Amino acid sequence: MNPYLDIILRSVAVYFFMVIALRIFGKKELSQLNTSDVILILLISNSVQNAMVGSDTSLWGGLTAAFVLFLINFLLKRLMFKYKTVSELIHDKPQILIHNGKAEFKTLAQLGITADELQEAMREHGVEHYKDVKLAMLEIDGNISIISGENELRQTHHKKRTHKSLS
Repeated sequence: MNPYLDIILRSVAVYFFMVIALRIFGKKELSQLNTSDVILILLISNSVQNAMVGSDTSLWGGLTAAFVLFLINFLLKRLMFKYKTVSELIHDKPQILIHNGKAEFKTLAQLGITADELQEAMREHGVEHYKDVKLAMLEIDGNISIISGENELRQTHHKKRTHKSLS
């Protein structure tokens, strides 16, 4: 097999593995990166490097892999724009966290967002009580959008806390 075709096929496989892994484990965690997130990204990139280029450590091998990743990303974004089904497979749907002053605690629990984290986001928007929130949504990019009684739309980043951060 042509060594560059091998690099192309390996790069495509790694790219789609990463898309699926992020879909399963949650892109919301990438909305704000802490120290452990950066370490994870660095380790993942190092661990999949050899899977993409194999034993080819040449400049052309690395450039081929990088080009394929950029091309796949470009094509996937075009497909997501053109076909709603593809976009729905890749992106999570926005989730309602508060509706007309009532917190959706079942949804919060499913998303791993504590009441304290939701209240922190509300305070960042200058809102003190649930009753003052018309709508709070966890958006597909990990932001929490809040529409208060004054019809103001504001956003904050939600960072899922799975452990205490050193940063």
